[in-house]
Amino acid sequence: MNERVLITGAGGYLGSILVPALLARKYRVVALDTFERGDTSLAASSIDAGFEPVRGDARDEDLVRSLLKSADIIIPLAALVGAPLCKQDPIAAQTINLDAVKMMLKLMSKEQRIIYPTTNSGYGIGQKDQFCTEETPLNPISLYGTTKVEAERAILDRGNGVTLRLATVFGMAPRMRIDLLVNDFTWRAVTDRAVVIFEGDAKRNYIHVRDVSKAFLHAIDNYEKMNSNAFNVGLSSANLSKLELCAKIKEHVPEFVWTTAPIGEDPDKRDYIVSNEKIEKTGWYPDHTLDAGIAELVRGYRMLRNGRYSNV
Repeated sequence: MNERVLITGAGGYLGSILVPALLARKYRVVALDTFERGDTSLAASSIDAGFEPVRGDARDEDLVRSLLKSADIIIPLAALVGAPLCKQDPIAAQTINLDAVKMMLKLMSKEQRIIYPTTNSGYGIGQKDQFCTEETPLNPISLYGTTKVEAERAILDRGNGVTLRLATVFGMAPRMRIDLLVNDFTWRAVTDRAVVIFEGDAKRNYIHVRDVSKAFLHAIDNYEKMNSNAFNVGLSSANLSKLELCAKIKEHVPEFVWTTAPIGEDPDKRDYIVSNEKIEKTGWYPDHTLDAGIAELVRGYRMLRNGRYSNV
């Protein structure tokens, strides 16, 4: 019998890539999501008899208990992602990002495996020219970073889980997010030809959404040797500042220009470079470069119009 994977928040940016990848490997996938926007991000998966969408909330204890009964692997993607969204609804941030994960851990058996995405935001402000490794002390600043770090700690303390500390994700997906940094700057380059940036020298790491999906599959395949560990997941070739990212985008959109101004600040204070050596030593390597991702976005944005709130 094929193993069954329970994914919460399955209809989101990551889930819309990961679910089809799991189904292609003949896993049975239970996809829990509120599907509140009427999204069709997983519509194409309905052709697969191993796909079981469930409309519901990851905080619903009775529902989650019933779904866990038949699950071999659990991937909790349900979350309010990003500091601005968490600040906007702190109660939901606490209950979805942390309380729902702790509830799930309480309901799971010791044999059930959990693979959890957390965030590089937990590193906060790094030390100049020093790589953040999995041994670097975590220093989350925002509510988003704090809830994700606490959830990661609870999973690793359980003794049967793997956590993936994701770099800033980019790339096209059925459930698109334009607000992520590479996606956002490339959108502005394609549509406006210009952007005003703040904290232009602040560095961070990046990773393609399909390589995030690949990391989850890799963690399933290599669970025994990765168990009870956290792993940074990013492009070792892409520890870049915002200014360096703009220069890279300009290679694809020559008309793109930018300027810097003190117009804001990162609520997570992200400024760090990250080592991905630990997961690379287990045999995982990314397939998609930052250059390839920007080119993909430029092609993809030819199809999109952000006119939901306009009259024309």
